[in-house]
Amino acid sequence: MKKLIFLAFTATLLIAFSSPASAQLKSTCKKALFIGAHPDDPETCAGGTMILLKQLGCDVVSVYLTAGESGIKGKTHEEAAAIRRVESANACKVMGVRSLWVGQVDGYTEVNRERYAQMKAIIEAEKPDVVFTHWPIDSHRDHRACSLLVYDAWRQLDHCFELYYFEAMTGLQTMNFAPDEYVDITSTVDLKHQAIMCHTTQEPEWMLDEWHIPMEKMRGNEFQCKAAEAFVHQRWRSSEIVK
Repeated sequence: MKKLIFLAFTATLLIAFSSPASAQLKSTCKKALFIGAHPDDPETCAGGTMILLKQLGCDVVSVYLTAGESGIKGKTHEEAAAIRRVESANACKVMGVRSLWVGQVDGYTEVNRERYAQMKAIIEAEKPDVVFTHWPIDSHRDHRACSLLVYDAWRQLDHCFELYYFEAMTGLQTMNFAPDEYVDITSTVDLKHQAIMCHTTQEPEWMLDEWHIPMEKMRGNEFQCKAAEAFVHQRWRSSEIVK
């Protein structure tokens, strides 16, 4: 039997894995935010983990930096946003989580003083124990912007929540990603795929077949299970600060 591996999201969150076939999870995490740049990012990057935490009784929030305004060819920003908000609502219903919209525009995301303050205020109001967001080295500028805004909020809020980075289409978008934490999503991967399929305007079959299923299998092989999601934990060590 594979040795026990423990992930500590916070002092109050513990996820313990035994065998790949039967993950045992224990958690008293009260709230987790999954912050993505576009309406399908949280569920494609970390949907299995979102569902697991929800099943444990955690309040899971899917946070969208934009409404995917530039994501449907032939549609205006307003038309695309309306369609993709419905798709996201359907995906969140499948996963049993709630959604929250930041209000930036797909393809036109900003990183400035006002946007830093906005993200900080949103996270501060939600009071999460743990936040997941994009890895900062990414070919998509919206992903990079999202990551920087969340990281700055983590710093400004005195590291009061645990911060993890997820991957998006690694090799095409996410680059130089070397995970140090894994979550066995074997029990929730089918439900995750159902949520992804709700994003009908985004070629979900192609996304799954070409990217997400291979990534889940690759990370599962690394973690010795059928399907896994991988993360990088942003750790805070005050001793490393040079004053």
